Amino acid sequence: MTGTVPPGIHTLFDEQTIAERVEDLAGVLAQAGYESLIVVAILKGSFIFAADLLRAMHRKGLAPEVEFLHLSSYGSGLTSSGTITVLRDIERDVRGRDVLLIDDILESGRTLAFAKALMLERGAARAEVVALLDKPGKRKAEIEADYVGFSCPDKFVVGYGMDARSAWRQLPFIGVID
Repeated sequence: MTGTVPPGIHTLFDEQTIAERVEDLAGVLAQAGYESLIVVAILKGSFIFAADLLRAMHRKGLAPEVEFLHLSSYGSGLTSSGTITVLRDIERDVRGRDVLLIDDILESGRTLAFAKALMLERGAARAEVVALLDKPGKRKAEIEADYVGFSCPDKFVVGYGMDARSAWRQLPFIGVID
């Protein structure tokens, strides 16, 4: 049974559309030629996307190691401060390994640019990015995702792991706050 859409939020991408796109992305990733792959999920927003994508990658024959990097640039606000803070670092050595960074949304690009540079500084053979949503008009850093789920309008989105002041992460779809 699917829950109701909360008042003030309208659906941008429904559950089925997201599930189909995640499977498509996993198929593309399975053909990318990764060697000794470590997937690094950027917390908190990517946790649902990362879990679904990892299961889909498994179905396509990939068996990456999984790590979590908790970065923050938002604090309690709705806009990025521009300063990236590492709240929880990965545990594995990435030297000589392929790294795939998974994030919910590529907006300003500061967080993903920071994470990618960090992996490369630590000696990753390659560091690529898969973002569920891309808002190219908001870019402040020089970075593009290697793999994108959906292009996103310039709206504040919630659900599927993304929140507004800690609310709405649990929604099984991506919605826009009116």
